[in-house]
Amino acid sequence: MQRRIPFLWMVFVLFLLFQPEVSAQSHDNLLIPGIDINVGTTDDPADVSLTVRLLLLLTVLSIAPAILVLMTSFTRIIVVLSFVRTALATQQMPPNQVLIGLALFLTFFIMAPTFAQVNEEALQPYINGELTQQEAFVAATMPFKEFMAKYTREKDLALFLEYQKLPKPDSIEEIPLTALVPAYAISELKTAFQIGFMIFIPFLVIDMVVSSTLMAMGMLMLPPVMISLPFKILLFVLVDGWYLVVKSLLLSY
Repeated sequence: MQRRIPFLWMVFVLFLLFQPEVSAQSHDNLLIPGIDINVGTTDDPADVSLTVRLLLLLTVLSIAPAILVLMTSFTRIIVVLSFVRTALATQQMPPNQVLIGLALFLTFFIMAPTFAQVNEEALQPYINGELTQQEAFVAATMPFKEFMAKYTREKDLALFLEYQKLPKPDSIEEIPLTALVPAYAISELKTAFQIGFMIFIPFLVIDMVVSSTLMAMGMLMLPPVMISLPFKILLFVLVDGWYLVVKSLLLSY
């Protein structure tokens, strides 16, 4: 009998919840909002302009990852961190998620002044109605242009300007984004590979020493990577490698 009491209470509660007779007041409180989407044609220029703006906004959001990768410091950071992992020969340690997460937060840290300038000069005035959409876009691109132009090599920028048959710009404002972004990307790749080469040198020396020692001892069947890996990790930990790598990346900007 005692086991039936919880079951009866449960049936009673379910009956109260799902009973068909509901008062008008409770019915009003249980209203579920509906969504009405109409797709049709219009001759109003304002509606057409709004539709085009919406499509452009969705397009910009879809290429937001590419903007984050190619117009910020993310490319240099992630390439250098990948070189560190390859030089250590630790396979998937640290995992890709850790490296990408660290690169993202370092990017936000380095780009914080640029983001703050964009927010102050473009986003907030546009939200307050002080700038039009076109003026806000121009104001938002200027901080990014100044940042990218600072770390773009003239040779790389001239390559794309000559391909488009554009004259040499007199100021940063005159540099088109279509030429500045790829020029900045290949400049960042070159800088990242230079840093990666410097990171590889001490680990290459360890591999050569271990390999020569094994050959002198006649242990030809033992893979040198298995012996050199602990020494690489030991050296990297003793010199506080992650601190030095991150410090070098921050100082490079």
